[in-house]
Amino acid sequence: MSARGAGSPTPSDPSSPAGPPGPAPDPAADWWQASARWAEDQLDRHAPTAAGGTPSALADAMRYALMGGGKRLRPCLVRLFTRASGGTDADASSPAAAIEMVHTYSLIHDDLPCMDDDDLRRGRPTLHVVHGEALAVLAGDALLTHAFELLSRCANGAAMAGVLARAAGPAGMVGGQVLDLSLAGSESQHEDVELVHRLKTAALLSASCELGALAADADESACAAAREYGLDLGLLFQVVDDLLDVTGDSGTLGKTPGKDAALDRATMVAVLGVEGARLEAQRLAERARAAAEGLGDEERELALGLVERVLGRDS
Repeated sequence: MSARGAGSPTPSDPSSPAGPPGPAPDPAADWWQASARWAEDQLDRHAPTAAGGTPSALADAMRYALMGGGKRLRPCLVRLFTRASGGTDADASSPAAAIEMVHTYSLIHDDLPCMDDDDLRRGRPTLHVVHGEALAVLAGDALLTHAFELLSRCANGAAMAGVLARAAGPAGMVGGQVLDLSLAGSESQHEDVELVHRLKTAALLSASCELGALAADADESACAAAREYGLDLGLLFQVVDDLLDVTGDSGTLGKTPGKDAALDRATMVAVLGVEGARLEAQRLAERARAAAEGLGDEERELALGLVERVLGRDS
């Protein structure tokens, strides 16, 4: 006789009380979580080290910023669109690391006292608080330039470098930051804010998707479809970000909320109000869903699932 005793129900006994049902399987969520872990591995692999000739103080500062967590959305998009175009994770590795390095450099510089003057990023002190302003500037510079070294090793390196440079440069992320600093939220119009969002955020997400297609040597039509999805997803991401700055808290966000209003930044909340910005997010989500329809079955489901994750995110 088992230790349970004759009168004790066993797990296989139909009379056993049923426990609460577990969460329904979510293959899309599982894939994105696995992709985020894959992205961490690529960043660890490609980050400069003191052993590779980088001064140790600089290598430490770069890794502090680069390996500090985050959603890893951009390298995950590279992986997804490489796969959608018939490529492999090995094809996606360098461009995925490169675009996250460019994104991280932008965060380092955004947080500086001369820009957003923020002391918190991803739940930790910002890089300039820990390592000083001078080393923070240089670490950002080093991440930006190292990203292009990584792309130079790829089969489609010249085309990839062009895509990333346009997305990150004067007609992309940097230009968007300049507009963001120059506009006053209280005086801005919807089209002003959308342009800032398009340049500052959506351009790099669009480039993530296009880099994935190029990593698999996709044709122009596939690259164009990737760009469109990434652009719509990026606009959605930034509207949700604007909302979270008003509705979120630092414990969940991992950064200081309320900065946009304090600095009178041009946001969708500033020009449309909270409810208007929520409606705008729904409109952009529908556009991103439509852009995902041209993908293959499995990739389409992943891309559609990501739209819902971005729309419903709280950090």
